[in-house]
Amino acid sequence: MAVDLKAKLREVPHQPGVYLMKDRLGSIIYVGKARDLRKRLSSYFMASRKTRADLKTRALIDTIADFEIHQVRNEAEALLLEGKLIKDYRPRYNVSFRDDKRFLLVRVHPGEPWPRFTLTRLKKDDGSRYFGPFAHSGALRATLSWINRKFGLRVCRPRVPDEVAYKHCNADIIRNCSAPCVGRIRREDYLARIDEACEVLAGKGRREIFEEIEAEMEKAAGRLDFEKAALLRDVLDNLRKTLNPTRRFARGRGVPTTVKPTEDLAELGEELGLAGPPRVMECFDISNVSSNHIVASMVRFTEGRPDNRNYRRYRIRTVEGQDDFASMAEVVRRRYSRILRENAASAPDAADSQEDLVEIQRRLAAEGRARVVLPDLVIVDGGKGQLSSAVKELRQLGLHELPVIGLAKQREEVFVPGKSEPILIPHERGALRLLQRIRDEAHRFANGYNELLLRRRMKESLLDDCPAVSPKRKQVLLEKFGSVERIRKASVAEIAALPGISEKSAGVILEWLERRL
Repeated sequence: MAVDLKAKLREVPHQPGVYLMKDRLGSIIYVGKARDLRKRLSSYFMASRKTRADLKTRALIDTIADFEIHQVRNEAEALLLEGKLIKDYRPRYNVSFRDDKRFLLVRVHPGEPWPRFTLTRLKKDDGSRYFGPFAHSGALRATLSWINRKFGLRVCRPRVPDEVAYKHCNADIIRNCSAPCVGRIRREDYLARIDEACEVLAGKGRREIFEEIEAEMEKAAGRLDFEKAALLRDVLDNLRKTLNPTRRFARGRGVPTTVKPTEDLAELGEELGLAGPPRVMECFDISNVSSNHIVASMVRFTEGRPDNRNYRRYRIRTVEGQDDFASMAEVVRRRYSRILRENAASAPDAADSQEDLVEIQRRLAAEGRARVVLPDLVIVDGGKGQLSSAVKELRQLGLHELPVIGLAKQREEVFVPGKSEPILIPHERGALRLLQRIRDEAHRFANGYNELLLRRRMKESLLDDCPAVSPKRKQVLLEKFGSVERIRKASVAEIAALPGISEKSAGVILEWLERRL
């Protein structure tokens, strides 16, 4: 049923927010942000806009069949939410934010001898405190520079600065640093300054900070020191952009939702013609960022909700190059052959049964003898090719009766074995939204694993630049310690105990890695 866009537009408020454009199938084709939602959306439906627009914008306007909006409190929140939604939906008319680049965070590790603030885009479980994300990178960098100067915090790179580092630094001379490297400040006092700076980044007392800078700016202007007044004005502007409160739009939070797991499961069972709601579902996705690391993910939903403890991730072993069909076959084979082996080990008498293999697995689950419960529905991310690969492997395992479908992303078509035409579930139905949620979660989990492997590879590449490490020594070091971080924590004696590495070479390696913290 066609949507009356003009009537819907009259209900849009004059507030900041994010809007999502949809095509006639309900797929999200564009995500944008606006300071004023009513004005921005109105511009799309003006006749003059289409005549002046470029080819891509005209194509977008012709495709719009509906839209939805999400109100936020300010422009910074709109920018953060826009980036999150573009990464989630990857609309075809968006260019920015489609990569894996993220907004900046501020990191500080209180356990370091002399902590310092650094910028990062990835949050790790490493004991550090993180602040952000921050929408305005330029304002954040300027604010962090001001905080370092105000509290006399070090900005030098060494993990433990010493007198050698002090010789090459002018920050103490111009009174921008408390010089912990030469003992000008006790560690307790320095950590107290770090705590004060953290409170500023957390937004505590920002009103008092703004008022203090405004008063100082007015005094400078009163003394006709306009240069200093202008500098303070810029500091104040950057602080306001950085410290104004913004909500973090984590997955599943901050965006209105109509998720109803029980109803969605019942709808999905009806749409697919299953015997009942698929209470346990498993979805597979392949991530091919490059041919170096081809990975797969399997996520499980129980009662319509993520069952994180039963997520699994795989590195593809038997496939050379980027072949999604063969990769899907491998991961499906590995997943369900393992389930069958584990359940057979816990109930060896079940092999003598004349039942169908799927029925045996269901009975074992009902009796509480199955180590892993077989899912009620298997979902593969992709169309006929991926589905065909999965079905072939399941049949070779004897799981002929296990329900399996393929979900094609472009038009959200549902393919089932033995039928050439897909099932088109209406986009407003909870059944399709449930499939989209589990598919998107599998995609997120696969990309996260690929990202993890990429970070590991980048760390390992540090050894390539070390003058004392040959390719053979690199292999020996990583086989023994597993990562660069563990090599850093090893002693000279532990490294020298490895074949082909002397004590002198071990010392050079550790010293070189220490300088690149």
